[in-house]
Amino acid sequence: MTDERNFGPRFDEKGLLTAVCTDATTGELLMLAHMNAEALDLTLATKKATFWSRSRQALWVKGEISGNMLHLVEARVDCDQDAVWLKCRAEGPACHTGARSCFYRVIEDGHLSPVD
Repeated sequence: MTDERNFGPRFDEKGLLTAVCTDATTGELLMLAHMNAEALDLTLATKKATFWSRSRQALWVKGEISGNMLHLVEARVDCDQDAVWLKCRAEGPACHTGARSCFYRVIEDGHLSPVD
């Protein structure tokens, strides 16, 4: 039996785990991304949300170009330790489209409608 008090993230076969980011104050879902061990370590050390880009095969700090940083307030891990929940303070929109959240559309009858 594993010690419930020890943090031991379980990365997948590609060395990644899923990171869900929410607003620390409102609880609003902001974005979903992936982290490798280095991104996770940097996030915990710097308090700046850092991820692994699967398309670019590179680390990226959220907002390092746009200025729309996600500042870590609290990090939680799920029961299997294969996903993390980052509660963040958003400095500007979280989505690259300019929307506050990457989840700014609702699916209705096969169509996408913006969320108010």
